[in-house]
Amino acid sequence: MEQEKYTQKQEKTARQVIKYFAKLQASVFLLSSGKLWNKWSGGYDIMVVRTEGAKSKKVINIPLIYVHKDGLPILVASMGGMPNNPSWYYNVKANPQVEVTTPQDSGTFIAEELSKDQKEELWPLICSFYPDYETYQNNTSREIPVFLCKEV
Repeated sequence: MEQEKYTQKQEKTARQVIKYFAKLQASVFLLSSGKLWNKWSGGYDIMVVRTEGAKSKKVINIPLIYVHKDGLPILVASMGGMPNNPSWYYNVKANPQVEVTTPQDSGTFIAEELSKDQKEELWPLICSFYPDYETYQNNTSREIPVFLCKEV
């Protein structure tokens, strides 16, 4: 893609809305042990990824679409196809040990960022869980980062 679909101003507004909603959804999900607010719009299952802030060192919970390969979580830093990576991407890069909670299970993993070739290999699987990822990738010139989590 030559030009970004979203402006920096649109991204700034989206970040504020997403940050508020994500905090609320993750809290409700965790407090209810995954019984409430466990779906994304359209009925897609979510997981909550707990990481540590790269600078703040605070615990941060991020609701993401539950994508997995053989039960191992896949984290997709799409930010809806915005021009820049989501903040959590930098937190996971700095602190790759994450805790992932689904309605069925919870576990500790090491998140490893995939190379472009590895991502391309998994992309059809990723999009089978949430087809809008393809649209998001088409909306931005950045390569959407993907992490595959491995058991500790």
